[in-house]
Formats: sequence, C-alpha cells, structure tokens
Amino acid sequence: MEDKLKDMIDQIRPFLIMEGGDIEFVKYEDNFLYIKLTGACKNCIYQDNTINDGIFEFFKTEVPELQGVININL
Repeated sequence: MEDKLKDMIDQIRPFLIMEGGDIEFVKYEDNFLYIKLTGACKNCIYQDNTINDGIFEFFKTEVPELQGVININL
C-alpha cells in the first residue's frame, strides 16, 4: 500500500511544485495517510482546502478505505 501511495504522491507533486510547494510521504497507518507539506504549502492559508478537497479526494478514488489525510508539521 505504501508504494501505491508514494506513486500517487509523485503524480500530484508537480502541481504543488508549480505553486512553490511540495509534499512528502510520512506514513500510512490505520487507514490514514500522513504527509508533510513543504515550501509555500507549509504555511498557506488554503492548506486545509488543499488537503481535504484536493489531496484526500484524489487518494480516495484509488484507495476507498482511506479515512483521511493528516499533515504533519515537523
């Protein structure tokens, strides 16, 4: 499952890079995807929208058991 999620992250990465941000896979645990948004995405006021309306919806189509995407600010 982790390889599939990492491949999917690689598919959306170019869109975030175009906006000055990036995304990193942290882990997949208990049907939650943990990511780390970096660059411009790290402090963007639209971060929640990006995660819930963009990233989560994209992943949910391929991984129906996914319950959510959690951004880890390390």
